Amino acid sequence: MRKITLSLILILAGLYACKKETDPVFDKSPDERINDTLHHYQQLLVQAPYGWKALIYPAGVPGSVFSFYLQFNASNRVQMFSDINAASTGTVKESSWRLKALQQPSLLFDTYSYIHVLCDPDAGENGGEYGQGLGSDFEFAINGMHGDTLVLTGRFHRSKAVLIKATQQDKDDYYQHRINRGIDSISRFLTYFKKLVTATASYDVEVNKNLHQIKLRWTANGKVRSVVTGYHYTASGVALSPAFKDTARDVIISSIENIRWAGSSITCEINKAAAAITESVRPEVLDISAPERWYRTAQDNKSYWQAADGFHVNGVDDAFDIRSIPSLAGMVYWPGDESSADVLGFAITPAQGGQPGIEFGVLYYPPTFTDDGRVVFNEYRVFGTPPVAAPVNNTRALMKGKSGFYIVRTSEKTYDMVSASDGKSWITWVF
Repeated sequence: MRKITLSLILILAGLYACKKETDPVFDKSPDERINDTLHHYQQLLVQAPYGWKALIYPAGVPGSVFSFYLQFNASNRVQMFSDINAASTGTVKESSWRLKALQQPSLLFDTYSYIHVLCDPDAGENGGEYGQGLGSDFEFAINGMHGDTLVLTGRFHRSKAVLIKATQQDKDDYYQHRINRGIDSISRFLTYFKKLVTATASYDVEVNKNLHQIKLRWTANGKVRSVVTGYHYTASGVALSPAFKDTARDVIISSIENIRWAGSSITCEINKAAAAITESVRPEVLDISAPERWYRTAQDNKSYWQAADGFHVNGVDDAFDIRSIPSLAGMVYWPGDESSADVLGFAITPAQGGQPGIEFGVLYYPPTFTDDGRVVFNEYRVFGTPPVAAPVNNTRALMKGKSGFYIVRTSEKTYDMVSASDGKSWITWVF
């Protein structure tokens, strides 16, 4: 009898244990929980009274950032503005959106919108690379809510993005067209070099309006420093993301405010002090060795530099109209050696096809490299007969300038050659 009783107790204990193991941890099924999560985010997005500000950091362009204003509604439509360009800042666009469970809750923009412009494979739409645009995303996994900020990650390219609950002021700034795009006025400058002058320091500055990047260069403790940071437009100017830091001079720039075009310069405020962006004939930071590096690269490889277009002068691309020369393939600069002169040549594609050949141009003695980072060209003589003389003669006259040129390396295989006389003429050489 004791054995029977003990067996019953063990069986009951086993059944009780099994029952505990199969008790549900959650009071809802996985599908129900997913639907609840999606509903939560749906309500969150739709019920924000003044919409959302968004920042997207395209994965294909590190250091770049674009801002958006988004107003979601319960019919899965979204109205948006963007600071991609002046048109998207001033024109509202409506498209569709939805939430979907794709391994984790995800926010999808499923018809073409300003967000898609960053992904457009046509580089003409966004200044990126053909075939991939800026390497951005239009489908985002939701990583969670932190305070008033929804954190997102692109599902394809892994672009980072945040949505921040907007204020009434944020909404009014877009709908009433109060976004300050004064920094775009930098394209009015005629000089290649621009300088940002603050209350305590000055920097070479380059603004890439397509990629929303600002590059600053300066010298600290005898060393050249360079930083590229992204920017997005605000009602008073631009916000830098991340903020620029010059630790040697204890300068931090998180925004540039009250930006205005002043006729020949851009006035602004940085850290509540007056500042300006101005034209500059010579750079704040000189790369003294760049001219000789440019020259030796082609000479050592027994090759040449080529330019698809002629000189940009006083704001005009190909100002001397070398493209008017029939069958022109491009212009080249070919360094010589001990037995041959340098050649500035105009390459012409034969009428019957085949490889272009240099039929006319200018010969030079070896150039002079100055101690302050310039290259000065020493003309020997012209050769050949161009079918259109003016483009060749004007190019030749500019090359003869006694001040010579600064050489600026812009990538591994490209250099810009900038007139040192006024900084308003330059050409891009590609290896």
